Amino acid sequence: MNLKRALIGCMPIFLLIAVSSAANSEEFRIANIFTDNMVLQRNQDFSIWGWGETGTPVTVQLQEQSVTVSPNENGKWEAKFEAIDLGDPFSIAISSGQNSVELNNVLAGDVWICSGQSNMEWVVQQAGNPQQEIANGDWPLIRHVRIDHVTSPSKLDDVNNTGWQVCSPDTVGDFSAVGYYFARKLQRELNVPIGLLHTSWGGTIIETWISPESLKNHPDFKDAIAKLESVTQNPQQQQARANKLDQWNRDFRKALEDQSTQWKAPATDDSTWKAIKAPGSWESQGYQQLDGVAWYRRTITLPDSWDSQPASISLAQIDDIDLTFVNGVKIGSLSDWTKIRNYKIPANVLKAGENSIAIRVTDSAGGGGIIGDPTDMFIARTGEPSISLAGTWKFKKSDLTRKLGERPQQPYRGPNHPTLLSNAMVNPFLLVRAKGVIWYQGESNARRAYQYRSLMPLLIEDWRKRFGQDFSFYWVQLANFTAPRDTPGDSQWAELREAQTMALTVPKTGQAVIIDIGEARDIHPKNKQDVGKRLALNALAKDYGKSVVYSGPMFKSAEFSENHATIEFDHAGGLNSKNEPLKQFQIAGADKKFVWADAKIDGTNVIVSSPSIKQPVAVRYAWADNPEGCNLYNAAGLPACPFRTDSWKGVTE
Repeated sequence: MNLKRALIGCMPIFLLIAVSSAANSEEFRIANIFTDNMVLQRNQDFSIWGWGETGTPVTVQLQEQSVTVSPNENGKWEAKFEAIDLGDPFSIAISSGQNSVELNNVLAGDVWICSGQSNMEWVVQQAGNPQQEIANGDWPLIRHVRIDHVTSPSKLDDVNNTGWQVCSPDTVGDFSAVGYYFARKLQRELNVPIGLLHTSWGGTIIETWISPESLKNHPDFKDAIAKLESVTQNPQQQQARANKLDQWNRDFRKALEDQSTQWKAPATDDSTWKAIKAPGSWESQGYQQLDGVAWYRRTITLPDSWDSQPASISLAQIDDIDLTFVNGVKIGSLSDWTKIRNYKIPANVLKAGENSIAIRVTDSAGGGGIIGDPTDMFIARTGEPSISLAGTWKFKKSDLTRKLGERPQQPYRGPNHPTLLSNAMVNPFLLVRAKGVIWYQGESNARRAYQYRSLMPLLIEDWRKRFGQDFSFYWVQLANFTAPRDTPGDSQWAELREAQTMALTVPKTGQAVIIDIGEARDIHPKNKQDVGKRLALNALAKDYGKSVVYSGPMFKSAEFSENHATIEFDHAGGLNSKNEPLKQFQIAGADKKFVWADAKIDGTNVIVSSPSIKQPVAVRYAWADNPEGCNLYNAAGLPACPFRTDSWKGVTE
């Protein structure tokens, strides 16, 4: 499932030509990453930069340091400062000619870049136990800034963002959940200000986050980068295309609103509409390549006690944008496929007897429709049992695209092309100093897991080189997901996890294994607290010198004997199975046919066997998309990392 923000007619068009955010010769400003409440990386020399009039000096003052610089021929200036240490909040004064800016409540601390796809983007209010976590979110030394979504085939100099926010019950709900729980663990242990620079985009592939300079040396992406570079060589043509697309979007929005006056009405004749199940993507029900607009309608019968009473409606998740009507009255709209729709129905909208629900769904690419959990589809009012809305709905595709003509196509309008987000959502703040990176991504590359073996180290190398810092890089291994299988078999997700684990050979890296806290029916596990904590254990041990266990058991070696195999582990102190029989071990002979195995703990080893395998040659553990119930842990309560002893060709090679 992809997160698609380039939504037809509903959101700003992505940048399609090389855009420089540098000010013209009459404009003075600082880079957008610098705002009140920010955190500057302590104990490292750092820079503050912006744009101004060539020849007009810029003076930046902070604490006891004052630096004066002049903008270059392109209007850009950079003031360099010596390292600062922990202390009270301070201000930064920046002036140039008649212009002046003051940034307040600035802290020195540790900056961690948070990046990846939707499981990093998932915010506290979407994750587990949100009400209590938000109420307890008073951590003023934690600061968070989120980079806006934008793409570009050329490198951008600046990018908009939310501004740095102080963590409080009023703000924490919109923080990256993984980032926040990571920072909170560090705060509890260190009492050091933590800045979270959050740049992520749901559904994105890893190669969109890697620079063209690095990708063009990868044989799989050489041609793609050459094509991308050709786009940037004719900015006038690209601007003309962008203008045509902008006009089409305006026409589309107008036609869309005109249609809403027709199909939202309770009296709409939907007798010829098709049937569709909800929840369930429309692609999974035969509507392939449906990127555009479609309508859902349903009639429900309510008892007299509901007449004119206020109520609420939940519609699970809708991919991407919904406009929802009850009895012809608009009750809500949202443009985020990750969020469950919960809308209030005002008094006097519902009536006893038949009531109509009409939902206009707009989708730009990939999967579309009403999705999520059936238990999240219902209508409810106080004092009454809720009424499920899951099941069969009426469905009709819109013909707006046919009436308006095909939507003008723009190359590289979405995020999932090589290097686009590197250009737009990383390049603008390469001068930022940081303690390290936390990364949660891989779901969108699972089908190309074997390729990920080279892409993950390439990403780390690329970011360290471009930032000019040998910072730490920690990531989350993919959680367990999808329906469990009854028999051993191949798995794309297992191969992706293997590729992630292989990247641990890169120095100053670490991995949080979460194979035990995923959810079969949700690609976004709600337990982000343990994800953040397990990432933080890596940082505490490797960056801050704390004596903590940061890893669960890791496969070390295998010794095969007649009838059984002995598996030795690192990080195996207090190896245990939580008082249950070990699960999810597989064993195979030379025929490469795996069967479920018996497994028992022997000190720091596990003995694996099966009556049906007399001469074992290979063992696998937790080798599935969702290895349900895998339960090998160490005394610190950290799960064993999935592994295999064989190197047989996988399904993604």
